[in-house]
Amino acid sequence: MPPRSNRLADKFDDDDYPAYTMGRAAEMLGTTPAFLRALGEHRLITPLRSEGGHRRYSRYQLRIATRARELVDQGTAVEAACRIVILEDQLEEAQRINEELRAHGTTP
Repeated sequence: MPPRSNRLADKFDDDDYPAYTMGRAAEMLGTTPAFLRALGEHRLITPLRSEGGHRRYSRYQLRIATRARELVDQGTAVEAACRIVILEDQLEEAQRINEELRAHGTTP
């Protein structure tokens, strides 16, 4: 069994580990907790909950929230920004799959 400190470090190195509280996440993004709640309401990000029911965000979710914030700062409505980020993510995934298929000699 690895030492406890290594296992904890692994969690914080994991982009999907819910390491950040709502307050800390909002502070890091330079926004408000209400903005993060709005992203959740529009199903852009779904924070995990601590045992006490508090929202926890991962680094991956914060990167997504950052992109949404950029769009909102440019004048895009929150709902539209969420949809744009979802579509961008879907496009990126489709492009990744196409590239993998091409690399293996299979065409989509």
